[in-house]
Amino acid sequence: MAQTPTVYQRRRALTEQELKLIPWFGLLKENERNRIESQLVVSDPMPGDYVCRMGRQATYWFGVVEGLLKMSTDSASGRTITFTGVPPGGWFGEGTAIKRETYRYNIMALRRSVVAGLPIETFHWLLDNSIGFNRFVMNQLNERLAQFIEAREIDRSTDPDVRVARNLAALFNPTLFPGVGEILRITQQELAYLVGLSRQRVNVALNRLEEQGAIRIEYGGMRVLDLAALRASGT
Repeated sequence: MAQTPTVYQRRRALTEQELKLIPWFGLLKENERNRIESQLVVSDPMPGDYVCRMGRQATYWFGVVEGLLKMSTDSASGRTITFTGVPPGGWFGEGTAIKRETYRYNIMALRRSVVAGLPIETFHWLLDNSIGFNRFVMNQLNERLAQFIEAREIDRSTDPDVRVARNLAALFNPTLFPGVGEILRITQQELAYLVGLSRQRVNVALNRLEEQGAIRIEYGGMRVLDLAALRASGT
């Protein structure tokens, strides 16, 4: 029986529509876009497929065009620690790419997704030659630092409602995840995977947030109505 092609083997060139969803591509000068466009690729990981694995050498800088990924690591005790979800528009691993390191985390698809990749050598060429690209990466690094400080605070919280609210707020970050907008396409089970709670407990928290006017639960996702309230939950 023939083996299913790997995520890497399924890579292909981007369509014109997919290219429009790359948030930093429009910041490049025309000659820069012409030089690197053919080097961008996408693949379509299925639920449970890994885009990155701990200990593997970084060869691409990745971003989500469609779908939802989970960033996590495995502790020495075997416990899985989830850092964040990565919804549409999110590019991740720029620190690893800059230092040409091995990955210190796993990136797994929670649903069928479309993930773009920029080769590491092209990433470094843009750093050396593109002011617009440098500004984008600097903003990413700055926002990422704030994100992980926030993640540590969330992880210390024992209040499930606060954990759900603050994790939702992180996924609506317009700088890191510009493709989300006002509606996050996520199921309650997917959110439960990211928060580390049962689906039933996440459902209770979401209903309370809806009663408070912070979100509206819609078919296939959540609409944010008061992002400031989500971010301030528990403070």
